[in-house]
Amino acid sequence: MCPTLVSRSKRAVLHLTVLMVLTPSVARAQAGFQAGVSVDPDQVYIGTHYEAGPLVDRLYFRPSIDAGFGDNVTLAMINLELLYKYPLRNNPWTIYQGSGPAINIYRAGDVTDLRGGVNFIFGLGHSNGFFTEFKVGAVNSPNIKVGIGYTFK
Repeated sequence: MCPTLVSRSKRAVLHLTVLMVLTPSVARAQAGFQAGVSVDPDQVYIGTHYEAGPLVDRLYFRPSIDAGFGDNVTLAMINLELLYKYPLRNNPWTIYQGSGPAINIYRAGDVTDLRGGVNFIFGLGHSNGFFTEFKVGAVNSPNIKVGIGYTFK
């Protein structure tokens, strides 16, 4: 067997194992999209996410991929965020907060730069799937992101 196929198979098994560990119930997994604006760099962004959970109690894993445009920079962001949700009593709204690491790929002209970062999140979600959130970035993530989105139920 070709060594490349063996290494690809091992990577595929590893990725599947990690996904199964992080996703206790595939039936509860949900996907969605988001869009918004960011500051430093000043951009608009669009993206998609996958929400798995709850992992334990009210803790959710929500990785996302966003693309930002503007300020003479294109930015691809891969975010691996954990969210803790606080349902409001007798109300369809849930407050959430969280954080997680980010992989940011900046492209300006012919120069591409890969940088790590961290995001801190505060959001408000409705039981129908609509949400709005505020993110503060540290290290090499956009300083501030304000967005809205929808998670399909």
